[in-house]
Amino acid sequence: MQLFKERLILTVSALTALVRGLLEENFDQVWVEGEISNLACPQSGHCYFTLKDAGAQIRCVMFRGAFRTLKFTPRDGMRILLRARMTLFEPRGEYQLSVEAMEPQGIGGLQLAFIQLKERLAKEGLFSELHKREIPKLPRKIGVVTSPTGAAIRDILTVLSRRFANVELLIAPVRVQGEGAAQEIAAAIADLNRVGNVDVMIVGRGGGSLEDLWAFNEEVVARAIHKSTVPVISAVGHEIDFTIADFVADLRAATPSAAAELVVQSKQELTATVEALSHRLQVAQLRRLERSRALVTALSRAITDPSRILGHLAQRVDSLDSRLVREAGLILDDASERIVTLSARLARQSPALTLRRNAELLSTLSLRLDHAMTRRLACAAESVGLATGTLNAVSPLATLSRGYSIARKLPGRSVITSFRQLAPGDRLELSLAAGFALCTVERASGQSESLTASERSV
Repeated sequence: MQLFKERLILTVSALTALVRGLLEENFDQVWVEGEISNLACPQSGHCYFTLKDAGAQIRCVMFRGAFRTLKFTPRDGMRILLRARMTLFEPRGEYQLSVEAMEPQGIGGLQLAFIQLKERLAKEGLFSELHKREIPKLPRKIGVVTSPTGAAIRDILTVLSRRFANVELLIAPVRVQGEGAAQEIAAAIADLNRVGNVDVMIVGRGGGSLEDLWAFNEEVVARAIHKSTVPVISAVGHEIDFTIADFVADLRAATPSAAAELVVQSKQELTATVEALSHRLQVAQLRRLERSRALVTALSRAITDPSRILGHLAQRVDSLDSRLVREAGLILDDASERIVTLSARLARQSPALTLRRNAELLSTLSLRLDHAMTRRLACAAESVGLATGTLNAVSPLATLSRGYSIARKLPGRSVITSFRQLAPGDRLELSLAAGFALCTVERASGQSESLTASERSV
């Protein structure tokens, strides 16, 4: 190309635009398989991810319009096959795939979407038996959500006309396949709930492929059935076909015809049942009447003449009256004897008598105490006299009264018992019978005869 032979200076933007044009022109549509990684789906509704294999990777974008058409939810690690066109994201200078369609590898997209939605709704509890409502046995009005021109409505009408022709039927016509069918089905279910007097509802269609039945696998239909206050019977496809609606509904019917048979009983069967119950009731009433008659007969034989019964009762009353009078007399006699006995015991234990006895005892004890105290005092006085005489006999004071004295050496006041304790000039204190005297020792000797006349005169 002349472009590369001549020296032509391009801006980065111009070169990028040129490369983008080449890519989009030569790779307008490609099919690529690989594994999803780094999946990101922001609030804008676009989806961004990397498609990779063992040797390379490429960035991918799936814009909101294409992404909304997917029946399944892409996840990291999922192997997919996609249809895209090659383009270049100019701000980063990176080539990428603009994805237009996508399907999982190894399992169909619709089947994967079915599995994913089933798992999610099961976790939310929409399939729980706790939410299942009982189908009424004799509905007065039946609602049907289906195509007005399909085989399903013809089968339902045929079965109902055969089993119970006069049952009231309310048909909510909807599309059962194609774009927007799921929203019509959900709206019809809500409309039949607002009618207010529908007893049970059949939601379904005839057989078809997975794609044909897909409207009954949509989340909007599942939530409308779960929200319905009217019991719902799901009748979609054939016996081997299962849809999300079957799991949410209160009862699943294998086919629309089976749903019609489940929703009403045969009028002939009901008539036969009523006649059988009526016969059983008559037989039971007759047996009950016979048992009652036999009981009345037995009771009439057991009942005797009332006058005889009253006579026996009067005699029993007289006997009981006599026993009552006799027993009452005995009770009164016992009570009188007990009163007399208690009165005597009370008199013997009278407080006044006890006080008199205690007063006499106190007087006697007082006299005895006075005599005892007088004798005790006399004995004590005599003992004191004898002790006093004995004490006086040995008392130093008695010795002093006979002219003796007690000499004590000063200053220690030790008692002098021998002349050897004295020396001339010692001062002595003499204790006398009456008072004391101070004196000085002039001479001490063991012989009183050696004292001179002048000393003795002193």
